[in-house]
Amino acid sequence: MRLVRVRGLRKSVELPDGSTLEILRGIDLDVEAASRVTIVGRSGSGKSTLLNVLGLLDTPTEGVQEFDGVEVGRGGSLRRDRMRGESVGFVFQQFNLLQGRTALENVEVPLLYATGRAFWARRRLALEMLDRVGLADRADTQPHRLSGGEQQRVAIARALVRSPRLILADEPTGALDVDTGRVVMELLETVAADTGAALVTITHDAAVAARADVVYRIDHGLIVDAADTVGAAADPVVSA
Repeated sequence: MRLVRVRGLRKSVELPDGSTLEILRGIDLDVEAASRVTIVGRSGSGKSTLLNVLGLLDTPTEGVQEFDGVEVGRGGSLRRDRMRGESVGFVFQQFNLLQGRTALENVEVPLLYATGRAFWARRRLALEMLDRVGLADRADTQPHRLSGGEQQRVAIARALVRSPRLILADEPTGALDVDTGRVVMELLETVAADTGAALVTITHDAAVAARADVVYRIDHGLIVDAADTVGAAADPVVSA
């Protein structure tokens, strides 16, 4: 079943000198429910911009974008924000944990915007998710006292605590050593599989790209045939 569908997706921004920079130049892409998709590309290719659009953090300049058969552009920003909060989880390279708050409090944050039982049960749900990623015993620990791998596991717990249907991971192993990165990817894939979520990952790591069901390469704002992508993923890149 198709979860995400985009056709003719374009994104441009106006520069200070009045000229226009076209970042995405007509993207066609599908993400099936419960699939594993990887997007690779060199610095400035548009892959992080694409991820932000797919995650409903940014709006395209033109094109069709559907989530679970519903056209995202209809209904305005409030509807888009609600869809993002209910259905999308994010994992970032730099973890983006809130300093001064415990691991448990970080995982609780998305549930502060939930309604009904999820809101009132947020502490229990956050503890259950921390236990699922193997960090129940670190629930009261602040981020600066956690290792990089532990911080990324907290970030994964935070991304998954609302059981999103789409998980977007932007270089999730980029700040980790090889062994820790492999463990984190295995954990992310396992929890995503358990919840039936689709997982879309941006990476420059060929080993991470090879784990996907589908690998896309983006070049100058366009999707390139995936057939030659995995080898190209070894090129060092920085998120656009």
